[in-house]
Amino acid sequence: MGIKSHTAAPTAALALGLCAVASLVAAVIGNLGLMSPAMGEPAALTKKQSEALDTYNNSRNHFEAILGQRRTQINSRQPLPNLPGQALYLARNSMMSAYKDLTDALPSKIGGPNKYGIPPAYFSADNEPLLDEYRRLFDLMQAPPVNAQNSDTPFKDVVDLGTAIARVRGLDAANAEAAGRISLGLFFAETNGNQNIGNARSNKYKGSLQTGVPEDQNGRKKWAAIKKSIAALDPALSLRDDKEEARVGNLDHRYNHWTAVRDGLMNAHADIFPQVPSIVKTLPDPIDQMKLFELIQIIPSPTKSALKSSNLLNYRISDPTIMGYLRNNSVFTFGQVDRARTSATFREILDAMWLFNDKFERALAEFDKIKARSKG
Repeated sequence: MGIKSHTAAPTAALALGLCAVASLVAAVIGNLGLMSPAMGEPAALTKKQSEALDTYNNSRNHFEAILGQRRTQINSRQPLPNLPGQALYLARNSMMSAYKDLTDALPSKIGGPNKYGIPPAYFSADNEPLLDEYRRLFDLMQAPPVNAQNSDTPFKDVVDLGTAIARVRGLDAANAEAAGRISLGLFFAETNGNQNIGNARSNKYKGSLQTGVPEDQNGRKKWAAIKKSIAALDPALSLRDDKEEARVGNLDHRYNHWTAVRDGLMNAHADIFPQVPSIVKTLPDPIDQMKLFELIQIIPSPTKSALKSSNLLNYRISDPTIMGYLRNNSVFTFGQVDRARTSATFREILDAMWLFNDKFERALAEFDKIKARSKG
């Protein structure tokens, strides 16, 4: 998808929402002593350490304020600004960046694990309530429109479509299964496993695979070109497709889960499916495979070039614009050291995509359930 940068929403009314999240963040505020001498802070911090501490505290307070503002606006049914999630996203990134700078300056501040699986050097478990609220707000701001056409089997649909497309592209059963698994990972990466959603950070990308109108239309054309082959391979899936086409009618195809996933996969990923056997050989970890296909969404041209190279993992990206796209999608985003990088290999990029790990792990769990039910 490759969401580009946007200007953050105005923050003049931030104080408005502080009381709205007072109970939510009580645990966090109660743990502010973590940064105090009473909790073992060195008696005298260096200037760098003191500045890192102040920056972190300020960024955390700002994140709390933004969360409070959005919660108040939603609860009181006030109009939301354009791209209402962008300010939240930037504030979250700022807090995590500042925490990483703090733990670089004071390694003793690295705490224990957190439920989101974020490396402890980047995120304090004491801030879990803030991230919980962050996710709840995005769920509200990105809720599907009332006329969206849901599926009762959204995860299985993604796997079935990805597998069928891969078979038509010439893959054997085992590699087509890998393509179906990768497709489910894409669904989780793009929407957290929620079908037909909007996008609080973009007015362009919508639906179950977060495509723009031109991408959706391109995917529809490519699907039409293989439709006869799909019907010959899997008549039942083709029949389901006919029913969903009749159901969607004149509705935006991105708001019917089936057609959104189908067109999204055809637009960006179907042409890469023939390379799945070599990708699986190079990247035996299923999560790495999902990450690579997610990069087709974020930085498509460089990823395709890397796949064409003789050494995928050592293929290096150094274009500042491409590095910017990565940072805008939570890769090399957090902390001064990461943000100072001017280039990276694909191995380094995959390793830096740790914020996607939780989503891909849930995708794998759902895939295993689907596979178990099919065997049963």
